[in-house]
Order: sequence, then structure tokens, then C-alpha cells
Amino acid sequence: MKLNAILVEDEANSREILRNYLGKYCIDVNLVGEAASIQEGLELIQKHELDLVFLDVEMPFGNAFDLLDQLPDRTFETVFVTAYNQYAMDALNSHAAYYLMKPINIDELIKAVEYVQEIKQKEIELTDTVLQPKLKSVEGKITLPQQDGFQVLNVADILYCKADDNYTEIYLENKKILVSKTLKYFEDALSGFSFARIHKSYLVNVNEVVKYRKGKGGSVVVSNGKELLVSASKKKEFLAYF
Repeated sequence: MKLNAILVEDEANSREILRNYLGKYCIDVNLVGEAASIQEGLELIQKHELDLVFLDVEMPFGNAFDLLDQLPDRTFETVFVTAYNQYAMDALNSHAAYYLMKPINIDELIKAVEYVQEIKQKEIELTDTVLQPKLKSVEGKITLPQQDGFQVLNVADILYCKADDNYTEIYLENKKILVSKTLKYFEDALSGFSFARIHKSYLVNVNEVVKYRKGKGGSVVVSNGKELLVSASKKKEFLAYF
């Protein structure tokens, strides 16, 4: 699929290199504009309906995160392009789809574009539709340790799990159970069932997801009406369930 994209990069030479690479190796990217500053980038984003923004991290009078902070409801994917690897964690926390290091590796650039294409195609198919998981609910039980013993739950009754430091909140249709185990423990314990880690804080029963909404990382709505964030690093893997 075609991707409408812009470049936000203060160095003219870097813009030229990336523009040429995209024109030669990523013909499905439709470059609709270029910006040399945060303000110019913001104006282009507000002007165009975008799928992808290539974004340098360090620029005069601000950085990439200053720009993204002004766009809380963005629906485009972001590929960071930088010479500094110390921003990788911040990029992840800002829901970046991909992180490219300068000088740009052509193979990595192609991977980044293909990654975003797959996400956007799947989003088009799933946005605002009633979701039908590929996986069927698997019957089974799980034991939850309690102070006075343990509780047995049907796996299918769990809507989602939420991290709370070294504890996990287990959400059922009409109640919540707090368990003194980490979310990683439940991710492993439920790995044979239809559960997906969609965020550092959430593990969701895929069969209870009823809607997907686009956004900077996206979000899902589960059967009880609760909306849960999906992190960019988990988005592609999660969308593949449907």
C-alpha cells in the first residue's frame, strides 16, 4: 500500500540522502513534504493526512519529543532517524514504529517502511469493526496464589491483566483480583492460551477484544467497555491475532 509521508530533519544533506533512498528503494512511500524544524514539521502534519513521519531527534529549538508532545492523538506511524542511540528508550516510550541509525542502512530503511505498511494495512482492515480473533478460546484453569491458599479460575473468564509493580490485577467481568505475582509471571503462565501482551502494563484475552482504535500506539476495547493502550512495539504482533 502507498504511504503518505514527510521528513522532519534540520540538515539539508540528510534530507537529500533519505529522499533519494526513499525514491529509489521505497517506491510505495509518497513523500508529500519536508521540514527543517519542529514548527515546520507541525505545520506539515496538520496540513496533510499522513501515514508515516520520518523524524530526526535533535533539531534547533526543540527535539522530536517536543513535536510529538503536541500531537497526543496522532494516527501516523513514526520512524526516528538519528545518529544518537541513547534515544532508543525514549523513542519506544513515544510509540515509535522503528528506530534508524545514521548513516542509514538501506536494508533497515526498507524493513522500517515494510513494517509500517503491514501495520497500516491491518489497521485499515480492523479499525471500528467488530473483531474476530483467529484463535478460539481454549478451555483451561489457572491457580491464583492467595494468603490463605489459592483460587482456581477458568482462563476464559479473565478479560485482561494489569501490572501493579510486583502485583497483578486480574480483571473478570464483575470483579478484580489482586495477586502477588508480576505480569510477566502471568504472561508465561497463559502463553498457551489466547492472551497477548499489548503493553508493558497489559496482558489481554484476545477473545474479549471487541474493537481496535487507531492512535499513537493504538488502543483496544474489551468486552466490559474498558479501553487499553497498545504500545507501538507490540502493535504488529497483536494485530496479527485478527
